[in-house]
Amino acid sequence: MNIWVRQHRFALGAALAHVRKAPGSFLFNVLVVAVALALPFAGVTLLDNVRPLSEQLSVDPEISLFVKSSATRAEAEALAPQLQQILAGSHARVDFVPREEALESLKLRSGLSSVIDTLGDNPLPDSYVMKLEGFTSNANAARVDGIAEQMRGLPGVESVQVDSAWVKRLAALLGVLRLALALLAATLGVVVIAVVFNTIRLQVLTQREEIAVSKLLGATNDFIHRPFYYTGALLGLCAGAVALGGVALALRPLNTAIAEFARLYASEYHLTTLPPLGLVGLLAISAGLGLIGAMLSVQRHLARMH
Repeated sequence: MNIWVRQHRFALGAALAHVRKAPGSFLFNVLVVAVALALPFAGVTLLDNVRPLSEQLSVDPEISLFVKSSATRAEAEALAPQLQQILAGSHARVDFVPREEALESLKLRSGLSSVIDTLGDNPLPDSYVMKLEGFTSNANAARVDGIAEQMRGLPGVESVQVDSAWVKRLAALLGVLRLALALLAATLGVVVIAVVFNTIRLQVLTQREEIAVSKLLGATNDFIHRPFYYTGALLGLCAGAVALGGVALALRPLNTAIAEFARLYASEYHLTTLPPLGLVGLLAISAGLGLIGAMLSVQRHLARMH
């Protein structure tokens, strides 16, 4: 165990020594890789902020049922027990809204009571408003469609409207964004591997004679490869840290603009950085990409020197 620790400590020291010899080149490569990582990291951060908001929006969807204008009041009120039967097993509140009450509410909200009075007869139908509770996710909100479809088949029903449709559109949009982000991350991941691959290739070429001497002295392939692996991982790790720092700085002006917009809706919504576990995960991914690039480069170019 002590030998294994000493070998890896030596490899890490050799990698850091190479970085100190050419800090400008290393920092430039870190910047290039950080730019490639910044876009997917920013996308992950934005999706993480939007996800809880979309889940909150899907809570308590409402169904509005409008009775045919030709139906009598008795026929409209007779729908109540049938609606309760359809909603059996669901936590729902059913409110009957007479057409007269709906008209008075329209007058108060629109401020056009004098214009509405000129219409003569009340054009609004009797209606039911049903608020469903316990729908805490977009997947649960999809069940509302089945309930609404049953209500459309009841006699005397003109139309049924479900206000969760736009929530499902939002969920679908987030799904498209996640797929686009995954494709972008995969593409830029290849870019990161290519940058690290080329960096390690140049390092291998500059240390060709040193590697040849080490082989003559009996150094194993693992002993020769480890410093290059650590260099690639350090490059990815540093680039990931720079990218996350850039995303955190970019959130400040964004939050300033969002705060002004949210204030119009009496909200204090703002974007936050990823939780610590998420940050560690992204750093691990960036270091892993650097390690993969280094392994591919070392195995390709050192194999030619055997």
